[in-house]
Amino acid sequence: MSRRIVLRGTAAAAAGVALLATGARAADHTGHTMDHTGHEGHGTGPAAFDEVYKGRRIVGKPVTSGEHAAHGGFAVTIDGKELHVMRNADGTWISVINHYQVFPEPLSLTHAAVDKLRGASLVPIQM
Repeated sequence: MSRRIVLRGTAAAAAGVALLATGARAADHTGHTMDHTGHEGHGTGPAAFDEVYKGRRIVGKPVTSGEHAAHGGFAVTIDGKELHVMRNADGTWISVINHYQVFPEPLSLTHAAVDKLRGASLVPIQM
């Protein structure tokens, strides 16, 4: 036998084993639940808040319908006026006030927006 035939046979056998292993793993996951121990809190969304920060009333709460649901499912207001916030694909948050700065959750984003406004009124975006 030539080296080429042996290598061709070895490559075909390796490919067959890889396909069987992939199929076995896929069959093993069908109908089974995964153990999510240690992953509590995923998918629950950010916590609601209602507080006064530097003299401004800030409120943030989860929403399940309307325009806010499409932008991360969270609505934020500063002194009763909407602060448009959006969740990024990586789970960070941005706002129209701090558009190029990301935050881990809406509360820190809202604090930064209040800091940036420095007492100015928030003007809602008309869409």
